[in-house]
Amino acid sequence: MGSRERIALFLSELDLQVSEIESVYRKLEDKQPLLQQPEARSEDVESVGYWLHNLYNAFEDLFQLVAEFWENEVNQNGSRHKNLLRRMRLEIQGIRPALISEKAFEHLDELRGFRHVFRHAYSHGLDEERVRMLLRRALQHEPHILSEIQSFRSRIENLFQSPEE
Repeated sequence: MGSRERIALFLSELDLQVSEIESVYRKLEDKQPLLQQPEARSEDVESVGYWLHNLYNAFEDLFQLVAEFWENEVNQNGSRHKNLLRRMRLEIQGIRPALISEKAFEHLDELRGFRHVFRHAYSHGLDEERVRMLLRRALQHEPHILSEIQSFRSRIENLFQSPEE
């Protein structure tokens, strides 16, 4: 497979993963009214927490796709999740542009931390206010983060277009 074909495949996989991310954002929008009452039911808080957890997982799948395609290496040590996220804000000279900005990194790192809490919350439950705040922030940051990913996609596409196109 030539480089143009490989890039076309990468961009198709990227588009598919972005549509997965957008789908999770729609679920979060649908769940938002559940947390607008003064005291939400614990089931509703847990449901929103589950979708926030899934949102970060969907982003991490995108990061994995980018790292495997462009760097051919993903560190599997204990801090793999944080390192993978950090790598996405790097422009790797001569290889690829940065996928996300520092601002997006900070928001996604907060979601990454929540995912860890969510996975270990079986003994004490989720903090309703934190879930509300993360939901609000996730939906506020959505346009900016998706725009950054689209910009990354466009830069890759432009770098690999042949002159006769």
